[in-house]
Amino acid sequence: MTGDKIYTVKSGRATLNVRDGGDGFPLVLLHGWPESGYCWEPVLPHLGAGFRTIRPDLRGLGDSERGGTVAAYQKQELARDILALVDEMGLQRFGLVGHDWGGAVAQEIAMAAKDRVVKLAIMNIHLLNNAEGYRKAEAVHAARQHRAYWYQNFMQTPGLAEAMVPGNEEVWLRIFLRGKDAEWRFPEDALAEYVRCYRIPGTPESGANYYRAMRLDAQRWKTFGGYRFEVPTLLLYGIHDPVVIPEFLEGHEACFEQVTLQTVDASHFLQEEKPQEVGQALRAFFEDVS
Repeated sequence: MTGDKIYTVKSGRATLNVRDGGDGFPLVLLHGWPESGYCWEPVLPHLGAGFRTIRPDLRGLGDSERGGTVAAYQKQELARDILALVDEMGLQRFGLVGHDWGGAVAQEIAMAAKDRVVKLAIMNIHLLNNAEGYRKAEAVHAARQHRAYWYQNFMQTPGLAEAMVPGNEEVWLRIFLRGKDAEWRFPEDALAEYVRCYRIPGTPESGANYYRAMRLDAQRWKTFGGYRFEVPTLLLYGIHDPVVIPEFLEGHEACFEQVTLQTVDASHFLQEEKPQEVGQALRAFFEDVS
């Protein structure tokens, strides 16, 4: 994005790489695995003026710091990283967007700082407080022998990602970075950026820790039954996601005081596959924030 600044912020919890551009109301956009804040580049031209877009790299990915125990990659802990970041930047109120694991982190932030998050957009991740949807989706995945979860089992196995991924980063990432149509190609500039970052020493471990922390996350999220998000929320959902399947959204209305579901004819990485549609949806949702 023209005029972007890229810098690091050391908050006392973590040193995070940040892309920061534009003027206006701040939007904090959080990426998922295996990406970085770079994933929002195709969306920005369609988001329009009037926003300051803050796109940090989450701990362990992009150019942010690696290291930390598995517990440091609990999504509650990553949310604390981001809250420490916005505190350091002096942001009191902001809009919040999260995709994939960034969407789980965004939900944790919205729970912890509901007086600061003006609006929330969640993209292709399960809802932490939707036990009904989780049960239905798990039943479908079980009937399919959990084949879609193979990579999660791979990364949860101690030492396996550290042994197998180094030297094979591009092959590894190309498995995941694709859309719903065979003829569509993931943007090569983005792929090259994620490969570069995944070659930073320690990344196979820190990337895997997002999944190794899932058992700790699940124990926490089991306590969220009956919780309702008070912040107005947009669920922006790529309908061809092979892992975050539509059943995860069943019963979502009970999880929010005010929610809008908007579907996109895309797979998991909808911000790269359909950036214009995503940018326009986010612009329409956030255009009245102040």
